[in-house]
Amino acid sequence: MKNIALKFGLCGLLVLLAGGCASNLPHSTTTELAVEVPAEPAIDPHYEAVIQRGPEYIDALRAEPAPAQPEVVEGKSELGDQRELASKGYVRIGNGRYPLVDAGTMRAAIELGQEVGADRMLLYPHHPESSDDAATDQFLVAYYVRFKLLFGATFRNLTPGERSQLGVDHGVQIGSVVGGTPASQANLMAGDYVIALDGQPVTDRGGFQKLLLKAAGRAVSLKVRRGQQTVDRIVRLGAAPEPNPVP
Repeated sequence: MKNIALKFGLCGLLVLLAGGCASNLPHSTTTELAVEVPAEPAIDPHYEAVIQRGPEYIDALRAEPAPAQPEVVEGKSELGDQRELASKGYVRIGNGRYPLVDAGTMRAAIELGQEVGADRMLLYPHHPESSDDAATDQFLVAYYVRFKLLFGATFRNLTPGERSQLGVDHGVQIGSVVGGTPASQANLMAGDYVIALDGQPVTDRGGFQKLLLKAAGRAVSLKVRRGQQTVDRIVRLGAAPEPNPVP
């Protein structure tokens, strides 16, 4: 299976540089200048980048400095693990693929995690590279970095009953709130209903996502229904990752 792309979509952890010069004058009358060509970075042949951006970009968005060694976790379900970690702010930055599992492979996988600055690495010992090659087991390692969350809470569309109860035809309900994030710091709680952002009605889940992205990096006012009360909450949103540049 090839790497699963994230929606925060982004373009290589490593940039290849090349340079050179040539002279159009006769060789007998000129001396070719020595030009220092930047050496190509050493690329681990087992590594596949998911986030196609340089390490400086990742470092600017990570929640904490890279650890001395990533946390090693046994994976359960590749897609399920990714969804669970995404709800906690973890972004998959790349994969390591190895033909077999042994002590040497584990050391190499951990060293690769240190090199790319992973916070957590999930191990999938028996992972066929593709359905066409299912007989060949691969050792897959998924590398994750915890990013600063723009908002920090899950939310869903309102049910018809909730719309009727609230007397509105729009809004979302807050689900889980991640500690230490903008939503948590604004004292948003599970079960809160968000009706508007900066006076603009929150139509539904997709509409709220668009409003949050548009306001990324600044403080916004949310109109919230909590029980029988309507309160305003100021949320200082985190920065949103830039989209992948078009090659």
